[in-house]
Formats: sequence, structure tokens, C-alpha cells
Amino acid sequence: MKNLVNIYITLFITCVYANNTKNFMTLKDSIKHKNLIQFVNPFIGTKNMGHTFPGATTPFGMVQLSPETNQQPMFIDGKYNPDTYKYCAGYQYDDSTIFGFSHTHFSGTGHSDLGDFLIMPTTGKLNLEPGNANIPQSGYHSQFLHKNEFAEPGFYKVELDDYNILAELTASDRVGFHQYTFPKSEDSHIILDLISNIYNYEDKNVWTFVRVENDSLITGYRQTNGWARTKKVFFAMQFSKPFKSYGHKKYDNVQYNGFYRRFNEEENFPEMAGKNIRAYFNFDTVENEQIKIKFALSNTSAAGALKNLDAEIPHWDFNKTKLETQQKWNDELNKIVVETETKAEKETFYTALYHTMLSPIIYEDVDGAYRGLDQNIHQSEGFTNYTIFSLWDTYRALHPLFNIIQPARNNDMVKSMVAHHNQSVHKMLPIWSHYANENWCMVGYHSVTVIADAIAKETTNVDLNQALKACENTANVSYFDGIGDYINLGFVPEDKSSSSVSKTLEYAFDDWCIAQIAKKAKNETVFNTFLNRSKNYKNVYDKGIGYMRPKLSDGTWRKDFDPIDTHGQGFIEGNALNYGLYVPHEIDNMIAMMGGKDKFSNHLDYIFNTEIEDKYIEKNEDITRDGIIGNYVHGNEPGHHIPYLYNWTNHPYKTQERVRMIMNTMYSNGEDGLCGNDDAGQMSAWYVFSALGFYPVTPASNDYAIGSPMIKNAQINLENGKTIFINTVNQSSKNVFVKKIEVNGKSINNYLLNYNAIKNGGTITFYMASTPK
Repeated sequence: MKNLVNIYITLFITCVYANNTKNFMTLKDSIKHKNLIQFVNPFIGTKNMGHTFPGATTPFGMVQLSPETNQQPMFIDGKYNPDTYKYCAGYQYDDSTIFGFSHTHFSGTGHSDLGDFLIMPTTGKLNLEPGNANIPQSGYHSQFLHKNEFAEPGFYKVELDDYNILAELTASDRVGFHQYTFPKSEDSHIILDLISNIYNYEDKNVWTFVRVENDSLITGYRQTNGWARTKKVFFAMQFSKPFKSYGHKKYDNVQYNGFYRRFNEEENFPEMAGKNIRAYFNFDTVENEQIKIKFALSNTSAAGALKNLDAEIPHWDFNKTKLETQQKWNDELNKIVVETETKAEKETFYTALYHTMLSPIIYEDVDGAYRGLDQNIHQSEGFTNYTIFSLWDTYRALHPLFNIIQPARNNDMVKSMVAHHNQSVHKMLPIWSHYANENWCMVGYHSVTVIADAIAKETTNVDLNQALKACENTANVSYFDGIGDYINLGFVPEDKSSSSVSKTLEYAFDDWCIAQIAKKAKNETVFNTFLNRSKNYKNVYDKGIGYMRPKLSDGTWRKDFDPIDTHGQGFIEGNALNYGLYVPHEIDNMIAMMGGKDKFSNHLDYIFNTEIEDKYIEKNEDITRDGIIGNYVHGNEPGHHIPYLYNWTNHPYKTQERVRMIMNTMYSNGEDGLCGNDDAGQMSAWYVFSALGFYPVTPASNDYAIGSPMIKNAQINLENGKTIFINTVNQSSKNVFVKKIEVNGKSINNYLLNYNAIKNGGTITFYMASTPK
């Protein structure tokens, strides 16, 4: 801090002599910016799971420009290839090859798509085959060393050893900006691989169309059929210097080509069309010559991509765009300013905060045009349209975090969900949606929770009755995932729909959320209907064995049942020990139903202290040893609330102990610092909340559960201009227990923090001790 003050003094004196205090503020902000982004490590991810991507993007940016370190097919000889799972985000830190840089990515999800428009610079004899990562120089990929690789928010660079090329990347919201420094060569190439995809397989590409508009501008689009079954992405690609020649290779089995057979389409022909195409552009380069590329995306048209290009990066100043993007990141990271005991803790915190801002992403052109779920072009009116809603994950903590630090964006996301409903032929809100497609992944209808939480926090101006109708419609689509039986029987029967217990529990909570919206809208009929439905969790609890359990459509319990197994027991990505504790809207009733506070506390101890055998998790690729403590699976979302449930027993100090232990063992500032998929920011949002000392166990309520703050102090800068101050007294790695809590100077007597006490700013003070209260 002393050194920083000295820097400020020096800068101020300099600016006084220059008689320009405005420059001083700019320089001061630059220092502030530098000191925040240095605590972010974009390489932090997971081993052998869907890593996060370390590339260049703006906060919530449409372009997420990042390296692909391998190309694994999704299927080999018709069978699923498990190695493809590691490349959900395209990048694995353990790799030593780079296949190129593509423009769209997910951040550490458990399934994947995207990886659009891969660019790779090369020199020497042109090779359009990507090659095998295990065989150097077998294709256009290159070796690299981590010592020659660097990433920070909004910027990535690496030396491509095979070609002696320095690759640098930055981005605006909708435009990727590449800068390649070449050696002297008469055979320099830029390859545009339009076959490459993440989770790629034969026939994933539906159609590709490219136009060479002139000697430095390319436009086109690609349509794919993957997780998003009708995904169109348009582009405009502008070079900083003319190419001397170009061409492409088509990998299709062409049965009819009409009168295009008159032409040699492969060389210097300005149209390219087919399912599988790799294009190339040739240059002469002098030593250290830079070739820059601006690559704009659009989901509406090539004209939209050109509009985005002209509006966002009308110049060729790479550093200008980099600094602008990094200032955007600095502004967002400044929404929570923390001091921690160690630098490593600060790096872990700010990397987690960074991860929470990688998705959802802006999904419209600069003029507000976007492709809707109905595949028509719409105009956003009064909101910015967003996509990538991994809602089974993110409703738990990510969107509740947005309601504190990103309420305006979250309001836009809520309106994007309602627009999705309006365009849906099913009249449903998003389940798991991306790129104008519903992919139907996971269970529940958790848009309703996101909407209900925003309404409860009064951070959205969505029409209340319209939102309620959208939620009600979604919850009554009888042909979706067991809902018809759920409505008629009061539970989802396992003999008609797998993962039936998970679905029943998630639906019951979603129904409670709908009831809260109805209560706000003063709609008593809908309120009573969904409040009654929210109690359906009781119908899958077998008091004879003390566990939630799958039930059959005739009302009997399924006979073959193992509460520890995570496969085929009525739960998705979990078991009865952990997922069976998911009743966030009636925790006291659940505990009473399960035998009372002390018995329930003992059950929580059993979860944390009993080692799960490999045979119980071997069939589930989303559950690995890296994220497990006993039977508690922090590496997957359904259990994220469990450490906080001790607060509802006679042993709340165990929440404090467990939460701090999880932060210390499941997160770090190393490259394998996440214990499971980040799942579009949920894993990181858990850490941000927990590090601050509280967590939204029940989204759509105004209560947060108290934990054990990791930070020494924090300042949360709200969009309304107010500030939440979090102070700790005697906080340390040993003093993990909360002795007393004061909110705005008054002691609270329970372990709940009410949102209303802090929504307009305030002060929370934790008094910490080494022994439990």
C-alpha cells in the first residue's frame, strides 16, 4: 500500500508540472486497473474436465476468443469418446499444442458446443490438416511452452514454436482482434478452419458459406447441428493488409455441383460453399511484420457482423482495444473490492469474480437485432438480449450474485428469458438455452427461480403479470420431463421418467418460487396452486429408511435402491445422501421430517465424514475425486447449499467450519484451482458469496445464510451508488468461527442476513474466534 501511495504521489507531481490534473486521474485509474487485473488468473480451471477458457473477451462478451489445445472427436467408431469431455472449453493446461484460436466458448460446462471459426497462422509449406497432437508437425498445429504464454482479462498471447509466430488476442463485445507477428517468409498463411468445432462429429456442420469481398475482407456464416440443433453464426473477417492469394479445400462428398463445375473453385475463387471447408490466405512477410485480423460475429447476418465491426473497432490500434477492454474488466472487478490475509486468497477471489462475468453473453447486434428462438430476427425493445443460460447450475448462486452486483444486466437476462418464452412454440421459459436454441439439458424449470429472485430483490421492472403467466405456462407443459405425472400424482414416477426424485425436488422448489411471484402479483388462485405443489417433496420421502427415494407410478417404492450410488437411483449427478437434502424452501420442515435438528446434524456429519467408494461414482463423469469430501460433492452443484444447512440445526458453527474448509481445499490460485466444472460461473459464484460470509440457500427469498468470511474486509459498490461494507475482527486462517455479527451496528441473533438490511448499502461486521460459540 505504501508503494502504491508513493506511485500516486509521483504521478501527481508529474501531472502538476504538466498542469493537467485530468491526466492524473487517467494515470491513477490506470494504476488501479493494473492492480485489480493482476489478481486474476484466467488459466485456473479443472484437470480432466471442462476447463475454463483463458482467452480474450469483454465482460459478458459475445466474442470469447481463446486457444484450442487439442481436437478430440466426440465419437470414435460410433462410440462416445470420453477424452472429448476435457475440451468442453477447448483448452487444457496440461497440453503443449495449439491448434488455433476460435471465437466462441463455454466456460467450463459439463457438455459443450461452439468453438466457431478457428484461425491458425502458419509459415512454410501449406498444410490444411490439423494433425495429431501426439505427433509434432503432423498438421498445422504448433507446439508451445507455458513460459511463453500469458493471459489476463481481455488479453492473451503465446509463441507458436513451430512457426516462430507471436500470437496476441484481444476483443470488444462482438469483435475478436488478432495480432500475429511473423518471421520473414514468402509462405506465410492464415488458415480459417470452418470444420473445427468443440464436441465435433461427422455431419455436425450443416452448411458453410464464405464470400471474398475484396483482397482483405471476407464474410460468411456457418450453420451447425449440435447441442444447439439449429445454430447460425455469421462473420466478417478484415485483414490489415491484402493477401496475395487464397483458396480453400472442401471435404464434402459432392454429388451435385450444378454449373459450378465450370470453375476451379479451390484457388482464388471468391465463393466457398459446402458442409466442411478449410480456407487459407497467403502473404509475404518481412521480419517481425504484424498481420492483424478483426473478426466480427453476428447472429443475424453478415451485414450485421459488418455493422458490429465498424461500430466497435473502426481502427487498427490493437493496444487501444486491449486497454479499453481491460478497463471494462477493471470497472466490473471494482464492484467488489476486498482485502485478504494472503495474495493467493486474493487471486482466488478475483479469478472467481472474473469467472462469474464470462456468461451469460450479449446476443444481439449493436442495433439491437437478434435471432430469436423461432429463428426469426427480432429487435430488443427496452432490454439487451442475452444467451447461454445454464440454469440448473446458475440459479443457485450466480443470478443471486447478479442481483447484488449486476442488477441491470440481470434485469436484461430476465427479459431475455421472457422473450424466449414468447418465441417458444411450447410457451416455455429457458431450461438450458444458447444461441437461439433450447437444448433441454438437466432438470427443473429454473428460469422461474431467476425471475422470482429478481422480483423479490426488486431489481427487475419486468411486467409482473406477464412474468407470472410465463412461469405458470412453463410449469404446466405436461409433456415435458414428467410434469404431467408430477401434476397428477404429486411426484415424478421413476418407471416413467428417470432421475425422478431430482425432478420432483427441483420442481417443488420452482413451484414455491412461482407462488412467491403470484403473492407479489396478488393472484391468490395461482399462489395457492403452486404453494400446494411446492410440498410435493414430501411424496418422495420414505420415512421407513430416512431418505428421499424413487417411487413408481402405482405409488409403491422402487425396490432396488442404494442411497449412496450416484447412478440409476432416481437422482441426476448425485445420490440420496446429498441431493436428497434439496428442499431449500422448507428447510425446517425437511429437518423435522428427517428426525429433528440433532439427527439431521448427525446426518450432515455422516455425509462429510464417510468416504464414498469409487464404484458409486465411476459411471458419472461429472463427479470426480477432486471435488469430493466424504460423500459431499462440491464439484457438482446440487450440494452447494449443504454446508450451510447446519445453520438450521443446533450446530451452526459446523457451517462456519465446513465452509472455510471447502474454500481452502476445493479452490486455489493454481491452474487446477477448481474442483469441478465451473458450469458457467456457478462454482465461482459459490466462492464469491462464501468468501464474503453469506450464501443464498433459498433464492427468491430475501434471506442469506451466514457462513465464515474468508476476506479481511470488503467493499461492495452497488449500482445505486450505495456501498456495502463488510468488516471482520480477528479473522484469520485459524479464526474461522463467528462469535458475533453486527448489521448496521445492531447484533443479529440468528444466522440469517436479510437483503433489505443491505440493499441500500450498510455495514456487516463479523467478530471471529478460534473456537465455536
